[in-house]
Amino acid sequence: MKSAFETYFESLKGKRIAVFGLGVSNRPLVRLLLEFGCDCLGCDKTPRENLDAEVLELERLGCKLSVGEHYLDDLEADLVFRTPGMHPGNPALEALRAKGAEVTSEMEVFFEVCPCTILAITGSDGKTTTTTLVSEILKAAGKTVWVGGNIGTPLLPRVREMKETDCCVVELSSFQLMDMKRSPAVAVVTNLAPNHLDVHKDMEEYVEAKKNIFKFQNEKGVLIVNADNDITAPFVGNGTTKAFSRQGKDVSVKLEGDMITRDGVPVLNRKDILIPGEHNVENYMAAIAAVEGLAEDETIRQVARTFGGVAHRIELVRIKDGVRFYNDSIASSPSRTIAGLKSFPEKVILIAGGYDKHIPYDVLGPEVCTHVKKLFLCGATAPQIRAAVESCAGEKPEITDCGKFENAVKAAAAAAESGDVVLMSPASASFDEFKNFAVRGDFFKKLIMEL
Repeated sequence: MKSAFETYFESLKGKRIAVFGLGVSNRPLVRLLLEFGCDCLGCDKTPRENLDAEVLELERLGCKLSVGEHYLDDLEADLVFRTPGMHPGNPALEALRAKGAEVTSEMEVFFEVCPCTILAITGSDGKTTTTTLVSEILKAAGKTVWVGGNIGTPLLPRVREMKETDCCVVELSSFQLMDMKRSPAVAVVTNLAPNHLDVHKDMEEYVEAKKNIFKFQNEKGVLIVNADNDITAPFVGNGTTKAFSRQGKDVSVKLEGDMITRDGVPVLNRKDILIPGEHNVENYMAAIAAVEGLAEDETIRQVARTFGGVAHRIELVRIKDGVRFYNDSIASSPSRTIAGLKSFPEKVILIAGGYDKHIPYDVLGPEVCTHVKKLFLCGATAPQIRAAVESCAGEKPEITDCGKFENAVKAAAAAAESGDVVLMSPASASFDEFKNFAVRGDFFKKLIMEL
């Protein structure tokens, strides 16, 4: 009997297939399409002279290319795979739909053909750490676990290796979710706050995209939400809805004193959590709800005592001359940076600023005044962050505008004295100077190690 995977890809023969975007997630997809003898057109805005060896190899294997400035002009296709970074309302996609083309994505197909249980996590903050926690707990419980989506490697090419008894833990961004019509068995929404409004037309569209993670669940589905977040608290799934609360609300998973309980049963003392910060208490609560029935509580406690965190998330880089340097490059929004600031009992030296995603910074000002003693700014959002801080009443930190990221890092390091914490937590995206937050974080670590 053929698997759902084989049945799907064999059904594509004879169709004209366009793959929009030839980045990391879509290159393995193109290889799969070529393996099954499909007529494949790869579309990417990169000019031909700048294409890397892997894309040219795909062309040699039989993928036709449409590249450069006019890569989406005059296309014909029966099926289009949208790259996550492209809005579903893109005019080229709309034109193809009008001609009868179906638009899907690598992630949508993965959900259709995956043979095992999928647990998926989304949210404005905490989704990568929560995804990692869920996967680490399930691995410690003896499960074979596949991790991917917005984190790790593309999952679709690995489906043939998966068994029904395995678990897939998937991080999903709003871009991946925008036109998804399938939902996982277990869906987690860590929290929601304004984010990515440079891509989404408004906050409503952003929230509606996130809701797709549970909208298509059946009555057996499980939805887990943050009861302390005004946006996620009212969410209700088609099956079982569970909530977690650090503020002690009367929900399934809550914090009672220092103890995280699930349905009144003590599960984990917050003092046993190795990674710092109140937000990580919430991440563990979400994970505890997600793995119910799949892992023993002792396994959760074992992971909490040993898990040291995810790179670029309040990552201790170095202690030099008594100064602790932390990399929190993942913090591309004010809410992420606020969580980072609250992870330290002392006032910190903060490096912030970067690419402008058109999100408000007013909420950041009071937290900077409370938790920061010196602020070093860079990038396009520097004026907004400065304005948010200066609009606050009372004592304010010393603010220095540095222009470039490297200048801000070096200036902050030079200003630090023994006992200080230097935190790079930008509250902004990285795209002004870097390909992504990981490249920014790695560059920060390189600069710190060179001190």
